Amino acid sequence: MAPVRGDGMRGLAVFISDIRNCKSKEAEIKRINKELANIRSKFKGDKTLDGYQKKKYVCKLLFIFLLGHDIDFGHMEAVNLLSSNKYSEKQIGYLFISVLVNTNSDLIKLIIQSIKNDLQSRNPIHVNLALQCIANIGSRDMAEAFSNEIPKLLVSGDTMDVVKQSAALCLLRLFRTCPDIIPGGEWTSRIIHLLNDQHMGVVTAATSLIDALVKKNPEEYKGCVSLAVSRLSRIVTASYTDLQDYTYYFVPAPWLSVKLLRLLQNYNPPTEDPGVRGRLNECLETILNKAQEPPKSKKVQHSNAKNAVLFEAINLIIHNDSEPSLLVRACNQLGQFLSNRETNLRYLALESMCHLATSEFSHEAVKKHQEVVILSMKMEKDVSVRQQAVDLLYAMCDRSNAEEIVQEMLNYLETADYSIREEMVLKVAILAEKYATDYTWYVDVILNLIRIAGDYVSEEVWYRVIQIVINREEVQGYAAKTVFEALQAPACHENMVKVGGYILGEFGNLIAGDSRSAPMVQFKLLHSKYHLCSSMTRALLLSTYIKFINLFPEIRGTIQDVFRQHSNLRSADAELQQRASEYLQLSIVASTDVLATVLEEMPSFPERESSILAVLKKKKPGRVPENAEIRDNKSPVPNSHNAHNNAQTNHTSSANNANASSDLLGLSTPPASQSGTLIDVLGDIYSTTNGNSSVVNNSKKFVFKNNGVLFENDLLQIGVKSEFRQNLGRLGLYYGNKTQTALQNFVPTLQWSAEDALKLNVQIKAVEPTLEAGAQIQQLLTAECIDHYLGAPSIVISFRVSGGAQQKITVNLPLTINKFFEPTEMNAESFFARWRNLGGEQQRAQRVFKAMQPLDLPGARNKLTGFGMQLLDSIDPNPDNMVCAGIIHTQAHKVGCLLRLEPNKQAQMFRLTIRSSLEAVTSEICDLLVDQF
Repeated sequence: MAPVRGDGMRGLAVFISDIRNCKSKEAEIKRINKELANIRSKFKGDKTLDGYQKKKYVCKLLFIFLLGHDIDFGHMEAVNLLSSNKYSEKQIGYLFISVLVNTNSDLIKLIIQSIKNDLQSRNPIHVNLALQCIANIGSRDMAEAFSNEIPKLLVSGDTMDVVKQSAALCLLRLFRTCPDIIPGGEWTSRIIHLLNDQHMGVVTAATSLIDALVKKNPEEYKGCVSLAVSRLSRIVTASYTDLQDYTYYFVPAPWLSVKLLRLLQNYNPPTEDPGVRGRLNECLETILNKAQEPPKSKKVQHSNAKNAVLFEAINLIIHNDSEPSLLVRACNQLGQFLSNRETNLRYLALESMCHLATSEFSHEAVKKHQEVVILSMKMEKDVSVRQQAVDLLYAMCDRSNAEEIVQEMLNYLETADYSIREEMVLKVAILAEKYATDYTWYVDVILNLIRIAGDYVSEEVWYRVIQIVINREEVQGYAAKTVFEALQAPACHENMVKVGGYILGEFGNLIAGDSRSAPMVQFKLLHSKYHLCSSMTRALLLSTYIKFINLFPEIRGTIQDVFRQHSNLRSADAELQQRASEYLQLSIVASTDVLATVLEEMPSFPERESSILAVLKKKKPGRVPENAEIRDNKSPVPNSHNAHNNAQTNHTSSANNANASSDLLGLSTPPASQSGTLIDVLGDIYSTTNGNSSVVNNSKKFVFKNNGVLFENDLLQIGVKSEFRQNLGRLGLYYGNKTQTALQNFVPTLQWSAEDALKLNVQIKAVEPTLEAGAQIQQLLTAECIDHYLGAPSIVISFRVSGGAQQKITVNLPLTINKFFEPTEMNAESFFARWRNLGGEQQRAQRVFKAMQPLDLPGARNKLTGFGMQLLDSIDPNPDNMVCAGIIHTQAHKVGCLLRLEPNKQAQMFRLTIRSSLEAVTSEICDLLVDQF
């Protein structure tokens, strides 16, 4: 803090110089203590202190506070400065209050009175200082105390422009703390008409305020659309000389233009007034035309401002999705940026084109840039740009270019960055299945995926290829032949062995007529891989061998010798030993007919959504539009332990439980439930009710995930897909009618108290009252976390089945407070310093509890990551302990939260410690987690 010119404040300058010259921490503390003693004695003993001296000493206290020391006096002297008529003294008083005065302080009434006096002052500088102080504190007390004065200042004709500007921003800050501060009725129109104000600064501040108000109550502020379009039109048609004071490097009012364009994205394209819609389209065309003009300056600030307006205009065009010519023009403009020198521009162009690719009007225009995008995927230096290129290829893919795009992605996969390989594998698998006309091509693609990037091929992918092969007779022989050839490679990935073992066990007989793939050759080829595989894959191969006894009786003796060898060994894996013993006895005791029945070919899988559509939730939900909606014979494949056994063979796989808790639901539409599959990846969240009215509490099952099935019975299935960013969330609810008749009077209603709605504002869009037989509809919900809250809202679904009674279902929504976590990176020093600071009794909660299942430390780590916090490695001295950090975003404040989970393997116990800056949050986070371990 430098001394103020003209005021001198030499004592402050000397004190700061002394602090800077201290050679050690101890010397600094000694000097600070000496100064604090001097200031304390001056405040207590010297009754003749003038305003200048008080200001100087208050400045010293502020400087000491900024150095990290606690200040417990001087507050009254700072309050006294508020009554001064000198700007510098009043400014320092307000600064001290904004930084150091707690909202629970006894002085708050005096402060509020001083602020009210300044708000009524004729001096605009004093009014502005008061408004800035209110905004800086931003508490509910401030909102309640000034809920009348600030709106009046904002719309009054006597208020100076600079004060109006500050009043708008101050009101925005208080609205985020206390949404009910904004008066309704005639005030709505008066606030909206600030968009017509002559002062551009007022319009800029008012636009930010109106944008926040629109998000809370779009219908009430719908009148802002025509005014926003009118103001935008005046800006984009103006010359840079018309708005001299608000022109930035030859771009007229770029910040206001961006704000207005964002404000318009809160509404659908204006249809009630054709004139407004035409004027908006003219504005957007003008912005696109200006982007084609030669630059008026070579400075980067000019291009940045110009492109900021352009990209926001393109976002509005994409949002409206109603003007084909604008969409195509936007696509062509973005295509020019794909070869721009600026990395950031190339990234933004690829990102925006991903959204354009989903529009029926611009999809073909996006495809014209396919070669450039493929080149970006291969040649870009920045991995984030390469990632966006992959996303765009995925979004632009259709039946006409699928084979080319899939092949290019396969070619690039061999040299792709490790960070994006898993996502690329899943996207290739989705595209190959979505657009496969010849399923031999699909088989080739998946086997190539395993060969090129086997470590990144998840179970969902190789499960799917087995499902496809089982459900399509025409491809079974080709699949057996192809996988047999693939297994002959000297270096063969374990996932290839799994696929080979499964397919040959089912369809090896289709290629056994060729001497090169005779039964014994198949068996020896598979068994040569056995010793290189994990126990799960070995279990699958043993199941393949018992299938071979049914398919090829001539090699029964050889296989029985293998079973006998493994059953006699003192194996470290009891599961393999028992499996080998049971299979050996089955092959000896069972007659040929019984054996054929037990080991008959797997039946076709019933229709179900593809599990690999869960892909993108593992990365960044909502980043890429979900291209594929695969609806052909899709259910999860049996796990690798039981892959070849029918229901008569009873072996339990731990993989069942692991997969059951995974959310493998497609992000575009939730699956229909199926029974009878050996692995039901969504089985743990299914709930059935037989009554006419039911209450389902599945919210705790969604503490660690965002997508899945909320409810299901014989009539209705409800799935959810959600994404969260800071204090905002968006949910898609999918209602599926499982009956053969329409569901009438179908009305979902939000159930959330008015008091809770002040803390978590949930808006729900209406749906059609009739849900046709076998149909599925989507309902969108938005959630805004205003303040910390407990529990979660519910949704009540009422409907009537034709000829049946009225049904009523209540389902808890997955909107627990942890959904608004932002993971926070910390080093050990920062973590433990923060941990110590949050040591108060009201800031911490600790529970010691018994683990509900045998301790699974990797599983516990995965749960904590899914919970929303950042898992911090190498922080705790005990490597088994897990520590996390995160920030809960609310509109009112940010709540820092730290976590430590200590497992006790011997006692099968956990000790969970939560520390946060708010007692209610601490308890809620602790309660949410204890129930899950």
